[in-house]
Amino acid sequence: MRAIGIILAGGNNNRMRELSDKRAIAAMPIGGSYRAIDFALSNMTNSHIQKVAVLTQFNSRSLHEHLSSSKWWNFGRKQGGLYTFTPTMTKENGFWYQGTADAIYQNIEFLKNSHEPYVVIASGDGVYKIDYAKVLEFHIAKRADITVVCTSCEDPAEVERFGVLRMNEDCRIEEFEEKPMVSQYHTISTGIYVIRRRQLIEMIERANQDGRHDFVKDILIRYKNLKRIYGYKIDSYWNNISTVEAYYKTNMDFLKPDIRRYFFKQAPAIKTKIDDLPPAKYNAGAKVTNSLVSSGCIINGTVENSVIFKNVYVGNNCVIKNSVILNDVYLGDNTHIENCVVESRDTIKANSYYCGENGVKVVVEEHTRIGI
Repeated sequence: MRAIGIILAGGNNNRMRELSDKRAIAAMPIGGSYRAIDFALSNMTNSHIQKVAVLTQFNSRSLHEHLSSSKWWNFGRKQGGLYTFTPTMTKENGFWYQGTADAIYQNIEFLKNSHEPYVVIASGDGVYKIDYAKVLEFHIAKRADITVVCTSCEDPAEVERFGVLRMNEDCRIEEFEEKPMVSQYHTISTGIYVIRRRQLIEMIERANQDGRHDFVKDILIRYKNLKRIYGYKIDSYWNNISTVEAYYKTNMDFLKPDIRRYFFKQAPAIKTKIDDLPPAKYNAGAKVTNSLVSSGCIINGTVENSVIFKNVYVGNNCVIKNSVILNDVYLGDNTHIENCVVESRDTIKANSYYCGENGVKVVVEEHTRIGI
């Protein structure tokens, strides 16, 4: 494919509450086996993009450990490959990334030293499958300056999380508003863009000269009447995990047979780093219904409509319902967990009771163990 990839994985926000206290959002576990960034990386390699840069910043240690070997996504190659860039203090610059456009500007040599004519930009917190080559074909056919991948958002309450846009019959974007409180439109940006490499360099350098640092506000919205910006609409599964509620819902979606089949069974596959763990073990008295249980788990109690990540121990007479249990959690005997997300490496004492009665409850015990 005649494009390089850039994955923006440096952001953080308070809407993930305790879950983003010790890891980047792009490193959040998804679907029992994946990390959020696996979806963007897999889409890149499945689209035959051979050179990808991941721009990291906040709480990036866990993310860097996950990306320590590029072979899992087939980026272990002599030409191209996987690059990870963090903010670097230099004589000319003493700032961390001040925004998405600034993150690209601080690594602009990656763009200048590349030879591919196009760039695919994606966020690291989206859960989806897409062939970027088809987006590029659309981009070229429309003679677009920028192409924005978009989808429909049917829940009006969710619109404020995204950029909202309106297209004409030719798919050209006529209006673009970033995270409005209310909107009469329901077409939202997925945070995936295609743009010509030389034009991206020009726009990013111009934005930096003007003291502008945000890709959406200072490039997409600023140039929407000056450049040919088009929308490429998708109707396949897409979700963004920028809030606890969205994160919980995304994991619960994997309990639906059609979603599970789409990601686990249908090509192209989503790739991830593989851990050498034994199969899950179900002891006498274990009862599991409509749940995902990952490798290394030991189940003694009842698990219903839940996603259990790797190396989780569920004690005797435990009841886990409608919950997400992250990696390396120990649940003591007679524990009841319902409508919760339990943080990784927690040790939940025996006879504990946690229930999210007014939404999703994030459980972070003080009895944690070292690690992420």
